[in-house]
Amino acid sequence: MEWHVTDAESLMIIDQEVGKHELSPAEYEVVRRVIYATADFEYLNLIRFGNEALQAGAAALAARTTIVVDEPMVQVGIAWAVQNTFSNPIYCSSEAITRPQRDKTRSAWGLETLAQRYPEAIFVIGQSQTALSTLVQLIRKKEVAPALVIATPAGFVNVVQAKQELADSMVPHIRTEGRKGGPAVAAAVLDGLLDLAWHAYIRVSSADHPGKSAVS
Repeated sequence: MEWHVTDAESLMIIDQEVGKHELSPAEYEVVRRVIYATADFEYLNLIRFGNEALQAGAAALAARTTIVVDEPMVQVGIAWAVQNTFSNPIYCSSEAITRPQRDKTRSAWGLETLAQRYPEAIFVIGQSQTALSTLVQLIRKKEVAPALVIATPAGFVNVVQAKQELADSMVPHIRTEGRKGGPAVAAAVLDGLLDLAWHAYIRVSSADHPGKSAVS
């Protein structure tokens, strides 16, 4: 994503208001993208990065790994950036053709179906608490091994617990801490990661280790 003049002015304001921080340059790029999308500086302290999440996510994007999202709002939010970089296939769990099941939401059942088809996908959960809980259960049972999980649903019922279980797993992930989040946050995280991956694997592809400095 190329920043325009008005974007650059906004980023300057964000940098001034944030000031000093303990994030790595790559982590800050992702967090800054979230703050830009939401105008909410609390995300500086709410975005959490699992071990090697940026490196694993960038590599998976560059390898054109399938992306599974929970809701159309997330898919719409990332479609342009994906199409204009690595063109990864994107599938939406709430729109997946599945057998109806009474004890699960459409999004959760669709995610389980897509996870069985693409167990090593990049999963972007921005809205559905039930989809995240379902994904965490599949990870716990070792039925899936995601390349990366982006988990930012907002809510009050089970969402904090599901995020904590994701944090306790060994799966590379980027999540919001606590109750806050939403589709715009998930899309901003992936957009930021796409930009890092594009610079690492395409624009400096002639370097000996193109991904090392850009996403560390």
